[in-house]
Amino acid sequence: MAINLTKSTGINLTKGSKISLQKNGKRLDHVCVGLNWGAITQRSESSFLGLFKQERTRSVAVDLDGSASLFATNGEYIETVYYQQLRSNDGAITHSGDDLVGDRDGDDDLDNEVLQIDLTAVSPRVGTIFLYLNSYKGQDFSTIPYAKIRLFEGVADRVDSVLATYNIAAEERFKGYVSMVMAKLIRHDDGGWECVTIGDPVRTRNIQETIYHIQQNYLK
Repeated sequence: MAINLTKSTGINLTKGSKISLQKNGKRLDHVCVGLNWGAITQRSESSFLGLFKQERTRSVAVDLDGSASLFATNGEYIETVYYQQLRSNDGAITHSGDDLVGDRDGDDDLDNEVLQIDLTAVSPRVGTIFLYLNSYKGQDFSTIPYAKIRLFEGVADRVDSVLATYNIAAEERFKGYVSMVMAKLIRHDDGGWECVTIGDPVRTRNIQETIYHIQQNYLK
C-alpha cells in the first residue's frame, strides 16, 4: 500500500515501503536524497615508562558515495550520476559533489551529499532510477558513528518537507558491509512516480560492482 505524504510526515524507511510521490493529490516535481554521516573517532592510550596513561583521539575521514543509476523500461542500462558525473545527460538529476571526510565535530544535521531529481525533466526513456550507497575506502558501515539517509521534497538547498529517513549505521544487519541499495524510483504509465525502499546490504565493493548487482538481482 502506497503512503501519501503530507508536510508533517517523516516516516522511518523499512524494506519494501512504497511512497507515492504525491502530496494533496499533486505530483511532486522535485525530490532529493540527502546523505549525512560522521567521521570515525579512534581512541588510543599511551603511557610514559608505564606510569602516566593518556588517552588520545584522532578523527578518521569517511568517504561515502551516493549514486543514482538510470535504466530504461526494458531494463537496459543508461547511465549513472555519481561523484565523477555530477549531472545526467537529460539534466534531470544532479549530484552536489564528493564529500571525502564526513562530519568531524559531531552530527550537524546537514547533508554531506545530495542527489537532486527533477521528476518532470527525466528522459521518457527512463523507467527506473536506482539509488545506492558505497563506502569508498571499504569502511564497514557499523564502524561509522551515523549514516543517515533522508528523502525530501525540495531542492538541495531548500527542504520543503522530509518524506522519510533511515540510519544504516544503527542497523545490526549492515555490519560487515560497505555497500547498500537504498531504493528505486519507478515511473508509472500515467507519468507519475513511486519510491520503493529496498534497504539491502550487498556484497559489492564499488559503484561498478553495484550496478552489475542491480542488473542481476533487481531488474529481472
